[in-house]
Amino acid sequence: MSKRILMVMTSHEVLGDTGNKTGAWLEEFAAPYYAFVDAGYTVTLASTMGGQVPLDPNSLGDDAMTDATRRYADDEQARSALASTIPLEDVIADEFDAVFYPGGHGPLWDLSDNAHSIALIEAMAKADKPIGAVCHAPIVLKEVKGPDGNAFIKDKDVTGFTNAEEEAMELTQVVPYLVEDELVKQGGKFSKADNFEPHVCESDLLVTGQNPASSKPAAEALIARLGK
Repeated sequence: MSKRILMVMTSHEVLGDTGNKTGAWLEEFAAPYYAFVDAGYTVTLASTMGGQVPLDPNSLGDDAMTDATRRYADDEQARSALASTIPLEDVIADEFDAVFYPGGHGPLWDLSDNAHSIALIEAMAKADKPIGAVCHAPIVLKEVKGPDGNAFIKDKDVTGFTNAEEEAMELTQVVPYLVEDELVKQGGKFSKADNFEPHVCESDLLVTGQNPASSKPAAEALIARLGK
């Protein structure tokens, strides 16, 4: 029986009070999605509200295109799946072997303090199942507690979108949280590569990636953990 992976995404599409759209970053969904599909896994998509996942318009531009996003553009099945995600509140953790959170700025608003997401991650951790998150999505870890009652990421090697990368995007004053600051605040041992260079951290069954370029390597690290 193939491994079952849950991918959890944002339903949030407004970038603070800028009037601009945001959402999930396509590469951070597409690269892991195809890594999982090509590994023979069954992939289920969920989002905070269910239904269509909003995609950040900037992730659809020519300069953001990658092999994975081009493949997605030609893949009716994947586009249909992204349009009909299940609501996060309907997810049953026992049904999945691992969970992976793609980023984009959206999760900073609707997944950072989401009770369903927190309960899901805590259940996966308790069952010794791999948990992955990339770019802004490691914000989902900020309120998660470990079995000992401490912050789940305390003393764990973690990464995510850095303060310097957010500054480069000129969004430091727009976002509700800076991923790096929040993970450090929870006792995570935060490390990073240069801006927009691939970087993945692995700590027990937790896998985190720094930015869009880290999406596929993070998914491959999760796959390696599932194979053990």
